[in-house]
Amino acid sequence: MSRAAKSGPPPDHLPAPMPAKPWRWGWWTALFALMVVLVLVSLPALWSGTAKTLSYTDFVSDVDADRVASVTIDDRGYVRGELRDGNEFVTQIPTALDTGGLSAQLASKKVPVTGTQTDGGWGGLLSFLLPLVLLVAMFMWLSRRARGVLSGGNLGFGRSRAQIIEAERPTTRFADVAGYDGVKQEVSEVVDFLRDPGKYAAAGAKGPRGVIMVGPPGTGKTLLGRAVAGEASVPFLSVTGSAFVEMFVGVGASRVRDLFREARTRAPAIIFIDEIDAVGSRRGNGIGGNDEREQTLNQLLSEMDGFDQSSGIVVLAATNRPEALDPALLRPGRFDRQVMVPLPNQTERAAILAVHAEGKHLDSDVDLGRVSRATPGFSGADLANLINEAAIFAVRDDRTDITAADLVAARDRVLLGRRDSSNALLPDERWAVAVHESGHALLAALCEHADPVEKVTILPAGMALGATEQLPEAERHLYSEAYLNDRLTVHLGGRAAELVVLGQGSTGATNDLVGATELATRMVTEFGLSPSLGPVGYPQSQLGFLPAGRTSTGVRSYSEQTQRQVDQEVSRLLRKAEDRAVALLARNRDALERLAGLLAEQETLDGAAVLSVLRGSALTTVSHAS
Repeated sequence: MSRAAKSGPPPDHLPAPMPAKPWRWGWWTALFALMVVLVLVSLPALWSGTAKTLSYTDFVSDVDADRVASVTIDDRGYVRGELRDGNEFVTQIPTALDTGGLSAQLASKKVPVTGTQTDGGWGGLLSFLLPLVLLVAMFMWLSRRARGVLSGGNLGFGRSRAQIIEAERPTTRFADVAGYDGVKQEVSEVVDFLRDPGKYAAAGAKGPRGVIMVGPPGTGKTLLGRAVAGEASVPFLSVTGSAFVEMFVGVGASRVRDLFREARTRAPAIIFIDEIDAVGSRRGNGIGGNDEREQTLNQLLSEMDGFDQSSGIVVLAATNRPEALDPALLRPGRFDRQVMVPLPNQTERAAILAVHAEGKHLDSDVDLGRVSRATPGFSGADLANLINEAAIFAVRDDRTDITAADLVAARDRVLLGRRDSSNALLPDERWAVAVHESGHALLAALCEHADPVEKVTILPAGMALGATEQLPEAERHLYSEAYLNDRLTVHLGGRAAELVVLGQGSTGATNDLVGATELATRMVTEFGLSPSLGPVGYPQSQLGFLPAGRTSTGVRSYSEQTQRQVDQEVSRLLRKAEDRAVALLARNRDALERLAGLLAEQETLDGAAVLSVLRGSALTTVSHAS
């Protein structure tokens, strides 16, 4: 975004305009003069282009027939003349021919003959050299133009592509960023330091050189950067990490230099680099260590070390891949402060939902607190999408008010995908899905530490033929071993119900097995809940941004023997959970079949309906040790 034009004298901190380069006019004048001279030298040839070209045989025939009025012959055998009918002609005497006979023939016909000598002086030299000089001049001009483009001309690759936000600031403020009070405090201190550096100097405190915001995608890091631009009364230069990377070696480093040069002329200023991992990835991966990305990173490191701390320049960056950043970029003195921007908790989700619900018509039955409890693990971007999807559902029904049912449908749409009514199940498949989902729901009610059931349905959505949704009563930050074991049991409840009622398993448990295996693997490798391996941990990702079971490098950090033990322990935990699930459902088979029948009839049941079905039977539980 360009700065708005202002009337009056320019501010003091703006650099003076660069003077026009006179050499450009000199080059253009010289090139124009060369072209004019070349055209003048070529005029005779152009004029001769109107004459008729004759072969030498035709020329001799015309002489014999007395049709030639006058002839001019130069010493190279070039003949130019006029016929008696007034037309001009040109021809060429072959070099091997004796011209004596031609002269006698012309004399016998009384044709006036004029002899000329080829100009071997300046005219001939100019006609030979001018095209060569013109080509050399054009080549030099194009080379200079290319160097200017690459080093930062008006249309140059080497110019920084930063958006300078100064006159027209974004309307986003910290008040528009719901939650994250600690994060906003740390970021706002940067703005406060630039506004009043004397306050910090009086206490002997130094302002930060750089602040990097780290967190999962969609948590509002870029939004916080825009809020800084809205709050700060200093120039704000915004650029993405990918804008530095080009196919030409050296262009990225040139853009970094240009960015910091621009910031120095406007100091105090803030530089915001979004998705810095695009340029700040670990070095040493390129062949020879001299690729464009490494040169750009080296220049960025040099610039962050090079500027004086009292100059009032702070670099603000954001990334969701901190494990990919070069360690030299994160050391104190460059990015002094690393601010974690995690997924929002329940209170923050409610506040974020309230922000995105502004300007929308919410029905009286909408409880944003309940919606926030039903969306654990949602980021700010996910919550904004949830509200938008609910508004779309309302529009489909020709309504302007968003109801609680719209939000529930939007949540199912986000988590499960679009419901496909055309994907009708066969009667046997419908009963199998009802049994499967009833197994999940029943075990969620029977296991003491499991989260309560919110809804169970057999309506297909996306790749899922049915779904059982559980909502925690309170947001958890610590998971006990008993909770994890109950969660494993609920995961395997669908398969266990199929074994109890149908006598065999099916492919419907595929996703359940994947989730249970990932959870059991983390219990063994990360949480130290395996008696065989003991209290050891092999974390997959230090910050937890990667999916469970994956590392940033894709290579495990333990031996084959340890891997064998891990596989054995994971298998033991899964078999134990399955045996427990089968035992629980077998002892409560009446309730399982009644719940499956009701689900097959009504297709969707809420948690209260599940509990009412279960209260009609004498429930039998199984201890964790069994």
